[in-house]
Formats: sequence, structure tokens, C-alpha cells
Amino acid sequence: MEYDADVIVIGSGALGNNAAYELAKQGKSVIILEAGKSIPRWKITENFRTSPRKNNYNDPYPNAATAPTSFAKDYIENTGSFAYLPGMLKLVGGTTWHWAACAWRYLPSDMKLKSLYGVGRDWPISYDDLEPYYCRAEEALGVSGRSDEDQSGQGKKHFPPRSKEYPMPSDGINYMTSRMNDRLGKLGYRFVQEPSARPTNQPYDGRPACSGNNNCMPVCPIGSMYSGDVHARHSVKAGAKLLTEATAFKLEKGSGNKIEAVHYRTTKGEDKKLTARYFIVAAHGFETPKLLLMSDVANSSDQVGRNIMDHNGLAIQFLADEPLWAGRGTVEEACIVNMRDGNHRRRYAASKHNIGNAVPNMAVAQRLIAQGIFGKELDERIRHDAARWVDISSMLETLPMPSNRVIPHPTKRDALGLPTLSVHYDVPAYTEAAKDIIMRDYRRIAAGMNGSIVNEVSEWQNHDHIMGSVIMGKNPADSVVNGECRSFDHHNLFLATTGVIPAAGVVNPTLTGVALAIRIADIIAREV
Repeated sequence: MEYDADVIVIGSGALGNNAAYELAKQGKSVIILEAGKSIPRWKITENFRTSPRKNNYNDPYPNAATAPTSFAKDYIENTGSFAYLPGMLKLVGGTTWHWAACAWRYLPSDMKLKSLYGVGRDWPISYDDLEPYYCRAEEALGVSGRSDEDQSGQGKKHFPPRSKEYPMPSDGINYMTSRMNDRLGKLGYRFVQEPSARPTNQPYDGRPACSGNNNCMPVCPIGSMYSGDVHARHSVKAGAKLLTEATAFKLEKGSGNKIEAVHYRTTKGEDKKLTARYFIVAAHGFETPKLLLMSDVANSSDQVGRNIMDHNGLAIQFLADEPLWAGRGTVEEACIVNMRDGNHRRRYAASKHNIGNAVPNMAVAQRLIAQGIFGKELDERIRHDAARWVDISSMLETLPMPSNRVIPHPTKRDALGLPTLSVHYDVPAYTEAAKDIIMRDYRRIAAGMNGSIVNEVSEWQNHDHIMGSVIMGKNPADSVVNGECRSFDHHNLFLATTGVIPAAGVVNPTLTGVALAIRIADIIAREV
């Protein structure tokens, strides 16, 4: 049989493009399908500058009727008690255009949650299996970090274990982190610097060193922060073919229960078909299960679209008693990790406190104006309060629940005539059990900085970290893919998405997703 390609990759985000690049540079013929357009960085930056909706991180990006983002009106319907509305984009490069670039590894214990703590699920692979691919993912993304810290927060050294140093050194500790560590460290709080996918002291892979614009979200104006368009360009240069405005809507089964073709629809409404030996679906944690369910594939377990997890969050803002001056460099610079691991995970969720480093002037000004402060006094107060503003947000571990699910909407359709999304999400009781502990911790932290509390956010927040929706496991009866991210039902179908992750931990899952995607490419390359 003649094929259009060795491998078709559906989705041109960071995960799909890294897999495509690894395959293309090994001489495999690769086609990448992307529902959205390719947009230059200067245009996105200009869109942000002229937008009146600065807090809407999707706003500078295209939101075409034929490629709607998650913020498109009525695209995502929520039926659960929690409105799960992640900031999904559809364009070449995907949603990493507007992330904070936090590039964490999971802990070995995160991958053995059931064995160690009796809750949730174990991964079907170990940390040691993934460690070499973590190194390759860090090199691909140009991650800067400190390997001398204990990222588990449990007083160890150089943890988790690594076989290579970070490609780039971390920034020096900023003034705010230094002062908070000086004061809160005495209370037992353990700070670590967040590993970040951006060059620090010199250019890396064609990207300039970070110049401290503090605009990682919604867009790094100079392209220092990694975004998935980097490997879209690398893939095309290595020989891959990129098709934009091509929305996949059906995977077609053939002989031997293999996937033999993908059908996609253009913005003109034309339906086209492409064949390949292997397929990688890398279409976002919601869109991947949607495509599988629309195609009636990979779902013998009835787990496609189920088990959705996020890092549901809480937050506090307070004014410290001294100037700390947040706002230079990456928008997330350090965090408190005491509760990232430990025996408490038998009873309630792990957690991590992120110390916000974004320029706070907008939030500060809005608060003061609401108090009726204007003119010269407003200017003086903005400067005073912004210097002392502390914004802490926390990520909490969740567990997979089959009732938390995403499905193609049964009746609503987009401009291409394809289903929109319906999401049902309830925050697990395991996560709820940690809420009071987090809120008490906030007050202790604020008191440690002699702070005046401005706002406590006790309602659960989105953190855009979609996991579990095409869950990985050892048993085909309760899992969608195996430890290779290969479909149990179709030997030549792989899923490159954070949706495969079976245990959420408390860290951004993007680096892990890229590591798994590179591993997928190695597996396919050996078989094609």
C-alpha cells in the first residue's frame, strides 16, 4: 500500500512538534496537521499592545470560527460544579505561546502514588524510565534551572536525581525571593527556584537570552521563552510537511484494527483524507479525546475523555511591610514546596505555593480606583503598593475520577459543523480536604511578612493543566494507552498529550509531555 507519510501528527503544539522533529530528522516522512493558522510573533505582540483586555491571555491570538479557542463563546459547556475553562489556543505552536514556561520534572514518588500512599494510580513506567527523556526535553526547550536544590521540599539534596545538568543555569535569586526566604525560612518554609524554559545568560537555539520583559503571559515579545512554534520550524526544516487550517475530524480504522487514515476539513469546508503507517494525536488534552470519541476508536475501556485532572488552585494577595519589587524576569520565579510530597498524601492533596513575580500595577491600580483614589495620590499609592504586593497562588494535586469527563457536545456545532465540547468537572474530595490547610498556611505566610491581607481566593481556580483524559496504565480494561503512550486498541496509534498522565502531582506537566513525545518518536522510528 502507498502511504502519504510514514507518520501523521495531529496538532502542532510543543508535544506534537517535538515528536515530528525527532522523526523527521531521522529521515521519516512526516505530515503535521494544524487546525489554526501560523501567526508571526510581532503580530501577536501588536495584538496584545492594542487589546483593551490585558487580563485575557487568549485575546491576542486568533479565535477563528473554524478554529475556536477555549474562550470562544459557547465552545466549552460546563455541566459540573466547577467551571473548567483552560486557556487553549489553536495556531501553529499551540498553547505554549502563553504559558509561564515552568518546566518541572515529576518526582519518583509522583509516579508511584498508589504504591506509596494508597490513593490514585501508579504510572506504568518509572521515573528512571523517563529520566533520559527528561534530559532530552530540557535540551529541546532550553530549560534553565538549579540541580543543587531539593525540588521535593523534603530536605534532600540534588533531587530528583538527574543524569545531566540543566542546559542553562538559573537566574540569580531575585530580591523578592531573597527577602521572603530570609523571613519565612525561619518559619520552616522551603523555597526553590522554578526551572524555566528560557535562556538566561546567553542565546539558545536561535532564541535570545531573557531580557526581563515580564510578559511571558500572554506572549514573550522577543521569543526568549520557549513556545511550540520553535519546533514547528525545526520540523519543517528537517523535512516535515505542515498543513494549517486543517481540522482532523475522523480517524479511520483499517485491517488488523490499525488506523489507516485521518480525515480533515479545511476552512472552505472541503474534506480530505491522508494515509500513514503511524499516527500521533497531539491535539490538546480536550481535543484529543474529542477526536477519538468522534472516530469511535481507542475506547474499548470506556475511559476516553474520562478521569480529567487539573491542578485546582487557591490564592492570596497581601501587602508586605517592606518593598519587594516583583516584576522583572519570568512571571514565576520561586515557590514553596514543603507540601509537595510526604505521608499527608494518604489523606489529602499535595500542594505547592507559587510566588507570583508578574508586574502587579494593573491589579493594584484597579483596587485603588475602586476605593475612589485618583490623581497624584493614585500615582503615589500605585508605586507604594506595587512595591509591596505579594501574590501567592497554589496548585493542588487531584485524583482521576471517571465522572470528570469531556465529550463532543451532543447537539452544538462549530462553524465547520463539528461538535463543540461538553465538560463535567467536580473537584475531588481528596483535593477539598486540603483547602483549610492551605488557607491557614496563607495567613501564616502573610503574618510572617507582617502583611496586610488584600484578598483571599477560597474558590477553586483553573490552572490549565489537563491530565488524565486519555489515561495511561498497565490494564487495558481501565486505561486508554500503555506506558509507551500507545493505544491498547490500535498498535499504530500514539497519543502525545498531557492527557495520558495518570497522577497529577503539583507541577506544570508540559516538560513531562514533551519527554513522553520524544520517547514516542523513538519507539515509532524503530518500527517504521
